[in-house]
Amino acid sequence: MPQLRISEAALLLGVSDDTVRRWADQGRLKLIKAGNGRSAVDGAELASLARTLAEDPSPVGPVGVRSARNRLRGIVTKVTRDTVMAQVEMQAGPFRVVSLMSREAADELALEPGVVAYASIKATNVVLELDERP
Repeated sequence: MPQLRISEAALLLGVSDDTVRRWADQGRLKLIKAGNGRSAVDGAELASLARTLAEDPSPVGPVGVRSARNRLRGIVTKVTRDTVMAQVEMQAGPFRVVSLMSREAADELALEPGVVAYASIKATNVVLELDERP
């Protein structure tokens, strides 16, 4: 069973180390002792909590019926417009998301750095990778 340091768990959930510790104190997440005697999080337990957090619609707000299941809230960091297209970059937690859209759409949404927006992502191809193993 994979064990993750508290800092790794926090990074994966997009929260602070203190939030992970607070959730453990509240009983929302169970900590275990790693081989080195430090507190750790069981990978399966973290995955379960991540699913629970993903099912909670409160951070995202009300949503109509959509087929895209991956929805991230973030802040627009850069908008590059030309005469026809716009490239919009946003930061959603530790993730950088880039969207290409018509300039007209970017103008209608008034997308500028500092605007809070939602990225709805629907992909037919998703590649998963693992960290290198020693």
